Amino acid sequence: MARKRSYNVAVVGATGAVGREMIKILEERDFPVGRIRLLASERSAGERIEFRGRDEPVGVLEKEDFKDIDIGLFSPGARVSSEYAPKAAKAGCVVVDNTSFFRMDPDVPLVVPEVNPQAIEGFRKKNIIANPNCSTIQMVVVLKPIHDRYRIKRVVVSTYQSVSGAGREAMDELSEQIRSIFNMKEPEKKVFPHQIAFNCIPHIDTFLENGYTKEEMKMVEETKKIMGDDSIRVTATTVRVPVFIGHSESINIETEQEITPEGVREVLEGAEGVRVVDEPRMSIYPMPLDAHDTDDVLVGRIRRDDTVPNGINLWVVADNLRKGAALNAVQIAEILIDRYL
Repeated sequence: MARKRSYNVAVVGATGAVGREMIKILEERDFPVGRIRLLASERSAGERIEFRGRDEPVGVLEKEDFKDIDIGLFSPGARVSSEYAPKAAKAGCVVVDNTSFFRMDPDVPLVVPEVNPQAIEGFRKKNIIANPNCSTIQMVVVLKPIHDRYRIKRVVVSTYQSVSGAGREAMDELSEQIRSIFNMKEPEKKVFPHQIAFNCIPHIDTFLENGYTKEEMKMVEETKKIMGDDSIRVTATTVRVPVFIGHSESINIETEQEITPEGVREVLEGAEGVRVVDEPRMSIYPMPLDAHDTDDVLVGRIRRDDTVPNGINLWVVADNLRKGAALNAVQIAEILIDRYL
């Protein structure tokens, strides 16, 4: 029997929430890792993270040349990726980058494996593949099968995004604020502009001149690129909520073809990466607690929008650290080694 090839993998941003999830998923999915290299900033050097029963040391990104690395899973922040992803790519490492920096580069594929796996082939132009925004990923996994059947004209999405989307420091801030409030102390604000505990903040990323935030415009632009259809009109409102892990989205869809809730359920029940959870009379619908640590995108509250001829409302929930980031990146890497490397 031929021996299965293994690949040397670097996880960049290994000590962050997404980096740690990537390491966990590589092990869970038995990715053929020959050697793993965990990389982060100087301040994290010397930390150790378990992988396949061994405590692997965290190295310093600035000292890495990537010459013997086959695949790099990057999640260190856009500024860091902008500098080190091209260096790794030039050294022969195929980079799957989870930051926003390369997503709209026309020479870099933006990929959700359930939606546009064929786009991965374009990695050869720069040796870089972009992982989409977490809120975009879970939305397009649901939109694609509906679009294929009914042709989507317009999408109106409102998100309810967990603090983990802003990193480990944001999760710590929510914990500390809850503790402070229960101890009758004034909660400190460091990560968010307002108190996040027991509050909702309609502000993710910076505001643009058009009144939208960068997060909202990411959903607009990335959706069109991933779906390969600039005619789809998308408008978004993104909100940070006091949930630790799991993004929720209220999605209103208008289609060209006649559409029914029953037809949508049928389409989604056969869709890869989607699980229909929709028995509202029994109080069964997707919630962040249910999505935590699961791979599927959960969909429920499927109902007709009677204000337009062909309208549907959906409630969509996913684990933003898994499918919204780390899992999507590993799935891309799996396709890379199966078809291209």
